[in-house]
Amino acid sequence: MKQLKYIIILFALTSIKGIAQEINWLTLEKAVELQKKTPKKIMMDVYTNWCGPCKMLDKNTFHNPDVVNFVNKNYYAVKFNAEGNEVITFKGNTFSNPNYNPELANRRNSAHQLTSYFQVNAYPTIVFMDEKAELIAPIRGYQTPIQLELYLKMFKNDEHKAMDTQEKFNAYYSAFKPAFKQ
Repeated sequence: MKQLKYIIILFALTSIKGIAQEINWLTLEKAVELQKKTPKKIMMDVYTNWCGPCKMLDKNTFHNPDVVNFVNKNYYAVKFNAEGNEVITFKGNTFSNPNYNPELANRRNSAHQLTSYFQVNAYPTIVFMDEKAELIAPIRGYQTPIQLELYLKMFKNDEHKAMDTQEKFNAYYSAFKPAFKQ
């Protein structure tokens, strides 16, 4: 009981100071379930165990206080190992990794079926989905907090729906004023 009291106090103090904790990572199934009650978009980090830029994304971007606060407030966040052995049920389909080799768990392994479903062909990729778990876009490669901020805000506000040409995206990109700290 005493330990719980100290944890609550510590959490309250860090919240008061505006210090972000961590992103509240969920499974894809849990995020979709929560969407039914409280609609939010999904941001899914698609990574592999061996990927250096994936580790940098986790360390530098997903632990940035501005990113953590924005994601936790506006998205359901999912972490998905693109070469893992997890069985996932999504949109009435079951996805697995039938060629998974446990001896290669921390090296290159076969790709999970869900990886192809979301059009992921490079790591890391951040997959964005709408409030009905429909694919918005996979964003490939390492993203700094400021680079990710553009996509987080653009997708959250549905501004991407008006961008039907590269020129419109370029104009949005040029006009975007980041607020996150690097």
